[in-house]
Amino acid sequence: MPDESKPQAKQPRQPGSQRMMSPQPEVIRAGYRGAGKLDGKVVIVTGGDSGIGRSVAVHFAREGADTAILYLEEHEDAQETLRMIEAEGRRGIAIAGDVGTRTFCDCAVAEVIEKFGRLDALVNNAAEQHLVSDFEKITEEQLVRTFRTNLFGYFFMTQAALPHLREGAAIVNTTSVTAYRGNPGLIDYSSTKGAIVSFTRSLSKALAERRIRVNGVAPGPICTPLIPATFPEEKVEKHGEQVPLGRAGQPSEVAPCYVFLASPDSSYISGQVLHPNGGEVVNG
Repeated sequence: MPDESKPQAKQPRQPGSQRMMSPQPEVIRAGYRGAGKLDGKVVIVTGGDSGIGRSVAVHFAREGADTAILYLEEHEDAQETLRMIEAEGRRGIAIAGDVGTRTFCDCAVAEVIEKFGRLDALVNNAAEQHLVSDFEKITEEQLVRTFRTNLFGYFFMTQAALPHLREGAAIVNTTSVTAYRGNPGLIDYSSTKGAIVSFTRSLSKALAERRIRVNGVAPGPICTPLIPATFPEEKVEKHGEQVPLGRAGQPSEVAPCYVFLASPDSSYISGQVLHPNGGEVVNG
């Protein structure tokens, strides 16, 4: 019998839709109590409509932040995330567009500043991945598209946000366990995630004098729409079985890492990566 903690549906396109998943991923644990760690803050979360991004946005709201979510075109997912943010008593805004385009990133940040008047943290999280078992069949189009979304978007969003970030602000980048152990069917994706680790470390040094902290999170196998949108059903069925804890994680088990890194609790941490990956030991 299939494990009901895992996504079962196969989805036809990237980056996937959470409303199509059955069962639904856990966004926030029933017992999670906000402690005001982000009271009065304004945060942008890219890829915030679903998966890890949705969970991060809702956790931030429970901790007191007003949150802008950026997403590609999954409007129903985005509206559900907004509903969840507002249910926590915080303000939210959803902005649709492609973070791989510098103009969109500039316009999105400008819209956030116009609505909220400030920006205190940026979570770079939007991503796509495409399974190709034969390295020689990775097309130039796919390579450019994956790097544009997964890496260029981090550069563009950070460049757009920096003029508005002040001392004490935080940037949190989503990398992946694949940056550390690789994946033969996701070579271009894994390469972008490795680049994000280097981006995080280098940017943290560049911004240290401005007292802006930059860190990363490297999730392992997590139940998100990206999984059924990438892999065949038989692989989705076994998602996460290879890690020591023997199961895929939930977004709710990853999002607290972002809360920690965006809050003053991590005031002496920069250039580092947290690893919510089910117990897999990786270097770095």
